[in-house]
Amino acid sequence: MALRVMIVDDALFMRNMLKDIFVRAGYEIVAEADNGEAAPQLYQDTKPDLVTMDIVMPKKSGIEALQEIIVTDPQARVVMVSALGQDALVLEAVEAGARDFIVKPFREDKVLETIRRIVGQD
Repeated sequence: MALRVMIVDDALFMRNMLKDIFVRAGYEIVAEADNGEAAPQLYQDTKPDLVTMDIVMPKKSGIEALQEIIVTDPQARVVMVSALGQDALVLEAVEAGARDFIVKPFREDKVLETIRRIVGQD
């Protein structure tokens, strides 16, 4: 069964990049959101196996959305997406329950390596 992934990023370009990486790897994209405000409900509606969550977004940050998801599902597998230089935010996200993080710009092999480690496919 294909890994079910939800992608949350305010930049369509970034969502499409991640979507392409995941689809090539045989994963199923079950949901996308362009802001942190929509993410918690979308997570509840789709119950993905994994979420990639941008840290800095309008309406609600990725960290706030992560915290809401973790309250409803402490086992949620959320991987934060950050830009270089966001070390303090990444640390805050990990402390809030993120399983790991990937850094923009993406390298497909590193993204998949991180995802496989999180879901136990390594």
